[in-house]
Amino acid sequence: MTRPRVAAWLAAHAPDLRVIDQGSSTATVAEAAVELGVEPGRIAKTLAFRVGETVMVVIARGDARLDNGKCKAELGGRPRMLDAEETLAVTGHAVGGVCPFALASPVPVLADRSLLAFETVFPAAGSRTSSVEAAPLRLAALTAARWVDICRLPD
Repeated sequence: MTRPRVAAWLAAHAPDLRVIDQGSSTATVAEAAVELGVEPGRIAKTLAFRVGETVMVVIARGDARLDNGKCKAELGGRPRMLDAEETLAVTGHAVGGVCPFALASPVPVLADRSLLAFETVFPAAGSRTSSVEAAPLRLAALTAARWVDICRLPD
C-alpha cells in the first residue's frame, strides 16, 4: 500500500490537502464517482503509458479517453498503456490507486486540459480506496505537470 507514502508526500508539499479514505473501492472511475458523490468527469484518473521509449503519466478527467491523433501530434507517437506490473514499477502505485504524487520514478507528468472544466477534481491517493480533492491548476503545479490537449470527451 502506498497511501502512507502519498500522505507523507502531501504533508510535505501540500499540507492543506487531505487524503480521503472511503473505506470501499474507488479503483475505477465509476466506483470513485459513486463513493465521492461526484460526476465521473471530476475523477482525475492517472494513466501510465509509453510513447516510443518515453514513459509518462497523464492526469485526465475520468470520462475522457486518450485520442490517438492528438497524442501523435502532441507527443510524437501513439500511446501504449503500461501493464499492471510495469505501472507499479514506474509509479510505485498499483493499478486502481495510481496517482501523480510520490512517484517511484522521475517520469514526465502531463495534465490534460479537460480537467480545467472543473473547480476541483479527485485523483487517487495511492490506494484503491483513497483520493484527494484539488483544483486542477494546483494539481498540475504540485506535480510539475505540463498542460496538453490529448484527450477527447464523450459525445
